Amino acid sequence: MEATRDCIDRSGVSRVFGERWLVTTQGAYLPGVYERIVEERKAITLTDKRAVSVKAIKSHTDKFNKYRKAGEEWLITNEEAEYHICGALEEFVEEVEVTVLRAHQYCVIVNPCDENGVPQLGKKALVRGEKSFFLRPGEHLEDGVHNTFVLESDEGLILFAREQFMDSIFEDDASEEGSTKQKTILRRPGDRWMLRGPIEYVPPNEVQWIGRRRIILLDFNEGVYVRNMQTGQVRAVIGHAYMLNQDEELWEKKLQPDVVQLLSMNLDPCADRGVRSLGETSDDFDSTRVVTFRVPHNAAVQIYDYKNKKSRVEFGPHLVMLGPDEQFTRLSLSGGKPKKPNVIKTLCLLLGPDFCTDIVIVETADHARLSLQLSYNWVFDISPSCSQADAAKLFSVPDFVGDACKAIASRIRGTVASVQFDDFHKNSSRIIRASVFGLDEAGKIRDRFVFPQNNLHITSVDVQSVEPVDQRTRESLQKSVQLAIEITTNSQEAAARHEAERIEQESKGRLERQRIGDEAAAEEARRHLLEIRMQLVALESSSQAKAEAESQVEANRISSQAAIEEAKLRAEALSIETNAELQRLQLAREAEIAYLKQKNELTLKYKAEEAEIEKSRFISMVNALGADTLRAMATAESDHNLRMLKALGLQSTLITDGSTPVNLLNTAHGLIGSVYERSTCTRTKVDSENISENEK
Repeated sequence: MEATRDCIDRSGVSRVFGERWLVTTQGAYLPGVYERIVEERKAITLTDKRAVSVKAIKSHTDKFNKYRKAGEEWLITNEEAEYHICGALEEFVEEVEVTVLRAHQYCVIVNPCDENGVPQLGKKALVRGEKSFFLRPGEHLEDGVHNTFVLESDEGLILFAREQFMDSIFEDDASEEGSTKQKTILRRPGDRWMLRGPIEYVPPNEVQWIGRRRIILLDFNEGVYVRNMQTGQVRAVIGHAYMLNQDEELWEKKLQPDVVQLLSMNLDPCADRGVRSLGETSDDFDSTRVVTFRVPHNAAVQIYDYKNKKSRVEFGPHLVMLGPDEQFTRLSLSGGKPKKPNVIKTLCLLLGPDFCTDIVIVETADHARLSLQLSYNWVFDISPSCSQADAAKLFSVPDFVGDACKAIASRIRGTVASVQFDDFHKNSSRIIRASVFGLDEAGKIRDRFVFPQNNLHITSVDVQSVEPVDQRTRESLQKSVQLAIEITTNSQEAAARHEAERIEQESKGRLERQRIGDEAAAEEARRHLLEIRMQLVALESSSQAKAEAESQVEANRISSQAAIEEAKLRAEALSIETNAELQRLQLAREAEIAYLKQKNELTLKYKAEEAEIEKSRFISMVNALGADTLRAMATAESDHNLRMLKALGLQSTLITDGSTPVNLLNTAHGLIGSVYERSTCTRTKVDSENISENEK
């Protein structure tokens, strides 16, 4: 509400012009004549997960009796009120959600408030979980909530000191096994150190974590490049697990793009040496790992050390590992038909033997231009155990393929230029081999062509095709070749026909002679067969009679033995049956006796336990009643009768029936007294015997 002029409100409070106040009375409210409704405010419910931040518009005392200055902000939680309505001199700022920290979390509060709620500008406060709290006005979290650093045994944490402080660390106590001791270290601003696991660590406000380290597992043929950030020295760590310390980092080795592509493509230098296109490259090439290259068998690779300014050659099979300052010597060889430069790119040099194919255009003495497709077999004549100086000659010629093909083509052109086409067409192979290898002192063609610069040996030249370049020359040559082929074919067909007729006549004569001989042999075999059949019939009749007699005798013998065996088996069966019946009866009697014995034992045990229980019960009853109580119960009837007679005033009494004679010589008193004493003694004796038996 706002007063439009000086007045008294409904509550009887004096208001001045322009004054504002808040009405929180339940029920209907009718504004006065000089009152104006400025705003309706709803209550904000406060919970343990939500609070509200309020700002004072003017200096005043809030409803919690706290003096607030103009512009001051404060936080209201559910500990102060279940709900809150901002007063007339208060302004709602924002709702504040609770900040929850789990067991392994922490946060850093920037500009924390003191006990009076005043922000301490420039300061920081570290809060660890488990905890929940509200950020007060002016406070904020530095990078939110963080998880604590849980380091395993193979992990480390790089830390950086922003301020000077005393750091406490725990070290293994050498004097006592299995124990640790605390050590205090002074950390100055700018110090870097590494904390090793296993540990759970929360960095204090003076410390900033830079990075996390993990042990790099390396096999004996694996490694990484490590650079010291203080000295700048780069070294290769190979063959063992290693963790970078606070002054080290992984160093990326700079390689040429084509070298990286050659290292990462999936091509075998030997099996895929004829493939011109590059294979698939791997996108995850790690330049911090030590560069390795598997040199195949019968190959070599050259490595140059730019720091020491010297090279080395490694022969395969071998695994080459580059140092930080070493690089591969990349080879760019000629390829294709005809040879073109920079077609084949590789890191290793194959030592051969191998071959290469080239197309050479030559011109004869009669100006016939021919296209020759030649294949050269080559090999490097060098031993893997040679010196480094001899091995370096292999890489002295960057493109040995192009250089060799050019040298051979030059020799062939010079020789063919002095030879006629007809002569060259007839003796092309000899002319080309003589031009390439040359002639020795005896006029014979040498067996190889040697390049002394790199020890390359050309061992053979294969002429795969000879084709004229000119179209008319090619057609004329084809016609002459076809005519020569037809003449040769016809002559060969006639000779083959005559030879076939001769062979056919000879075969017919041999066949007729063979037929006559076979018929004579068949008649002789038929006669021999009839003789054998007659002998077989006679033998069969005699054998049949003998077999029948022997079979009859054997049958009688077998039947007799069977009868004897049957009688024996019946006797054994009867004996076995009788013994089994006796054993069964014996076992049955033994089982019955054992059963009766166990039954009697159980009965005796049952009776004994029952008597013991009854004895214990009677003893418990007697002990519970007591001897005096039993005695009183036994004599209760006689005592009662005696008291009744005394009450009647009788001195002696005799009670009897008509059939029992009574001796009246003695006095009644004596009679009654003796009877009473006997009955009392008898009852007492009987009771004592019963008690002793029960106790037993």
